[in-house]
Amino acid sequence: MPTSAAGLDTSSFHGLLRLGHWGVIRAQGEDAAAFVHAQLTNDFVLLGLQEARLAGYCNPKGRLLASFIGFKRAADDIWLICSRDVLAATLKRLSMFVLRSKVRLTDASETIALWGAAGAVIPSELGSAPWSLWHDDDGAAWIRLPSAEGIARALLCRPADAPAPSAPALAADLWAWLEVRSAVAMVTQPLVEHFVPQMLNYESIGGVNFKKGCYPGQEVVARSQFRGTLKRRAFLVHSDTEPQPGQDVFHASDEEQPCGTVVQAAPHPSGGYDAIVCMQITASDGQRLSLGSAHGPALELLPLPYELLADI
Repeated sequence: MPTSAAGLDTSSFHGLLRLGHWGVIRAQGEDAAAFVHAQLTNDFVLLGLQEARLAGYCNPKGRLLASFIGFKRAADDIWLICSRDVLAATLKRLSMFVLRSKVRLTDASETIALWGAAGAVIPSELGSAPWSLWHDDDGAAWIRLPSAEGIARALLCRPADAPAPSAPALAADLWAWLEVRSAVAMVTQPLVEHFVPQMLNYESIGGVNFKKGCYPGQEVVARSQFRGTLKRRAFLVHSDTEPQPGQDVFHASDEEQPCGTVVQAAPHPSGGYDAIVCMQITASDGQRLSLGSAHGPALELLPLPYELLADI
């Protein structure tokens, strides 16, 4: 019987779930790659056709407005997958900077269906490394996501008018829990302009390229990394009480000022809730963490599934 690090029977953790809360911005034209490259934290000029990218979109102060999983459908056709609740504002802002670039930006959410895949339904042809990309014979794109609790995850992108894939249904709560346990947070509306990318560990999970050149907020993002000024990171926690995105986290040493913020949360299959929180690095010292107030429900700090890159 396969089990996860959390001691769960994972034999039934497979299937597909339609991700209606995600959407797609499509960039088309001969300048599509150059335009996207100049706006986001990752390299899209050198992006190959067999790989995807995690990337952030920042304001001039380096704070994240949105985050994307992006890939090239063709050299002149880039798909940017993001949370649907930030899509319209992000598309409007990106469109302001098109100017004379030969690129057309559209909301393709109604024509492209996005599915979360877990376990045995993921095709063997998809590469095993996170952010690998594979196009099947039906024109669908598969993206390998970082695994969670030893469970393989992927994103399936296919035409919205195509028949629904033939696969077991995956429970929405289970997918949400796997998202949290992967410790890869996507920016949603409650988080807009709250964090620089490293506060969500993006540089440690392939979301920031420090060699690619300028983009909005680039100087702030680079300074946070190279001058050792980064004071907050993303951590995993468990709680018996449901955390809400944007809710404060407190440390035992300070009853007045919160030390962090809940980023994303989901029910644990065995009870309670797991969450990604962004908090001061010093707050991970083993003292009591609490939710909502200094005397709120206790939070148990959990190990991250990946190593953090050290500040340079």
